[in-house]
Amino acid sequence: MRNLVFGLTAVVVAFGTAGCGYNKLQNQDEAVKAAWSEVVNQYQRRADLVPNLVATVKGFAAQEERVLVGVTEARAKATSIQLTPELINDPAAFAKFQAAQGELTQALKSLLVTVERYPELKSDANFRDLSVQLEGTENRITVARNRYIDAVRAFNVTVREFPTNLTANMFDYEVKPNFSVENEAAVATAPAVQFDNSTPSQSTTPVEAPPPAPPAN
Repeated sequence: MRNLVFGLTAVVVAFGTAGCGYNKLQNQDEAVKAAWSEVVNQYQRRADLVPNLVATVKGFAAQEERVLVGVTEARAKATSIQLTPELINDPAAFAKFQAAQGELTQALKSLLVTVERYPELKSDANFRDLSVQLEGTENRITVARNRYIDAVRAFNVTVREFPTNLTANMFDYEVKPNFSVENEAAVATAPAVQFDNSTPSQSTTPVEAPPPAPPAN
């Protein structure tokens, strides 16, 4: 009799857990993790291309130190962030990661704009190969990000909707941070590049003084 009661209790608990969305939360949480792994993989692929790209450009345009240093520093900043599994549950850490990758994207755009001044570089086979790989990686990043955005959106909806929100609270499932539209728009903006031979320590860009304060009434 006791075994029968235990068996019925287990069935009820299992049915109740499934009915409250626990299995759905589990599946969607794993989908988010898988999508995030692909995002990280593609960003790492891009980071691995940067040193060779910088070295190739430097061979033809060493005087563009300002741009080359900017790309190198942006890569260093992006790769310095520890990509632990906990990052996708930490909005502050996720925002830091997003900002660093955005800076590297802008730095690479500046580098490619600079290349337009060097026809001999654009005709170099090694540079062309690296450019094709970089373009392909950027496309893969876009696809991976979109899949992650969709996976997080589905998970967050499940976490918030009733009655699965009760199960989510019970098992500590929380809304996950996502890539923001504002960042995507900023990254998509073409950079303004001034071609000169100044290094970061030699920059003479004037700083505009703030306008005078209006007279007090």
